[in-house]
Amino acid sequence: MKKDLLKKYAKLLVVKGVNIQKNQELTLIASISQAPLVNEIVKEAYLHGAKKVNVEWQSQDLDKLNFKYQSVKTLSTLEKWEKEKLQHRVDVLPARLYIESDDPDGMKGINPKKLAEVNKNRYPQIMPYRNQVEDKEQWCIAGAPSVKWAKKVFPNLTKAKAVESLWDAIFKTSKVDENDPLENWDKHNKFLSDKCDYLNSLHLTRLIYKSSNGTDFSVGLIDEGIFEGGCEKTKGSNIIFNPNIPSEEIFTSPKKGEAEGIVYSTKPLSYQGQLIEDFSIRFEKGKVVEVHAKKNEELLKEMVNLDEGASYLGEVALISFDSPINNTGILFYNTLYDENASCHLALGRGFATCIKNFEKYTKEELDNLGINDSMVHTDFMIGSKDLQIVGITKEGKEVQIFKNGNWAF
Repeated sequence: MKKDLLKKYAKLLVVKGVNIQKNQELTLIASISQAPLVNEIVKEAYLHGAKKVNVEWQSQDLDKLNFKYQSVKTLSTLEKWEKEKLQHRVDVLPARLYIESDDPDGMKGINPKKLAEVNKNRYPQIMPYRNQVEDKEQWCIAGAPSVKWAKKVFPNLTKAKAVESLWDAIFKTSKVDENDPLENWDKHNKFLSDKCDYLNSLHLTRLIYKSSNGTDFSVGLIDEGIFEGGCEKTKGSNIIFNPNIPSEEIFTSPKKGEAEGIVYSTKPLSYQGQLIEDFSIRFEKGKVVEVHAKKNEELLKEMVNLDEGASYLGEVALISFDSPINNTGILFYNTLYDENASCHLALGRGFATCIKNFEKYTKEELDNLGINDSMVHTDFMIGSKDLQIVGITKEGKEVQIFKNGNWAF
């Protein structure tokens, strides 16, 4: 790993990722294997005015042991100190930076039904706190290689070389490896903003997807909905931040209940530390009615049945097949990267911010407009080199949105 690029990466995450404000706290969540990057991030945060940085160290190996040996009741209990930490998040609104580095197969062997039950039990305890900070806090998810993740991506390389190669790919896709990364992201956000402006000018009511792999699918859009991409803005304080680094997507939340047809995955889905591969999902009246997978089909079934909203769509995202991430030729086995390689959908929770002037609506009104609600939001990739997407306008006009996997405009 090149130390000069690591410092640039840390600065990018602090300045353009969470955009730390003077005298604001930062909560940094990272694996115990990421001390060098964490040190650089903490330093950059203080140099840019952070009042305090709280680092929450994580270990996937310990998480697996806890899930293996603790009872569902114990795992489901939200301790007093956990509630106090969540309340601190509500009271203080720290910026939150997540560093992903887990092994894609790290939770292999854990009973998916146990995982699902624990999530169902904890969700209603945690969500009242999360709802209070929704759209008010800056947050960012980024990646950093662990040995096991790197070896999954580059199985034929030595451990050291695999980690180095994955760092190179992360620096490249995050636009850190050339010129000024901060300026690179300003230009990139302008590119994404221009795409959003054009799509929003069309006033689309439906998207129709077709691909030679069998995907034959259509999804309805919300009249008041808008496409977003790149940087976002906090509610009230209007602080600009980038929630994903890297990011290539233009996305919106579709209308609940208006998805029809079948889609086929084009990349594996890393879900709760296990891989779901070669799968298809069929929709009727917006809801998942049938799933198949060559690997971990039962886990996929558990995923779409976690709650009522988990079987409906919360997002449609448009990314050119000829994207910087896809052009690396690397399968990352990590949703943050693979979802930004080509078009994807997401089951579960939708985004209130995808409604124009969303601040004016109550949650009930947003639900009635068609924003899906769920305890989960799970992205899966459907983009292919011959994917065709046609948009239908309010006037019934057909507009080519994607041709042969890429933007048609």
